[in-house]
Amino acid sequence: MKPNSKLFDSIRIRPKKEAEAESRVPKCQWNGCDEPGTHRAPVGRMKEGEYFHFCIDHVRQYNKNFNYFSGLSDSDIASFQKDAVTGHRPTWSAGVNAAAAKTAPEFAQVRSGRAAYHNKMGDPFNLFGEAKARATAAPKARKAKPLEAKALQTLGLDANSTGEQIKSRYKELVKLHHPDANGGDRGSEDRFRDVIQAYQLLRQAGFC
Repeated sequence: MKPNSKLFDSIRIRPKKEAEAESRVPKCQWNGCDEPGTHRAPVGRMKEGEYFHFCIDHVRQYNKNFNYFSGLSDSDIASFQKDAVTGHRPTWSAGVNAAAAKTAPEFAQVRSGRAAYHNKMGDPFNLFGEAKARATAAPKARKAKPLEAKALQTLGLDANSTGEQIKSRYKELVKLHHPDANGGDRGSEDRFRDVIQAYQLLRQAGFC
């Protein structure tokens, strides 16, 4: 084919894939920059999901100076961080909604159909009353295991002693049997060691 042929003018060469991709990339949005904007950068707070398009050099400069909390006071930042723990979803304290929930239709005092039958159903054998009484009864006293009982005995206490009583007794015995307070008495030093071991065992067991 001759170079000046009409068929030569109609030949089209497919552009390279790199050139096609480059033509689809937006221009860098940094003022005065003509490089391709191949990197995204977040616009800012209250515009989540929106991005600027910068070249590699300008996206690094933008990210270096980016501050999501720009313009917010310290109290607003603290409030945002607190809400972020729950994913910014509303939360309630335990028991707060219990009273409000009982005003809902499913907890209404007047019911219809089968719900009304169950609402009026009696309890001739007081089965539910006993269960409720057991649920509200005071918890039983904790029973000490052999090692725990021995530790309490070392401190001169019984199994009904409270955590505060155990701590108070421990401090009292430590001051009493400390080597510095007894001139290096061997018997007092052994007693001092037993008191410390007993207290550590009770603390690990959850008594104090």
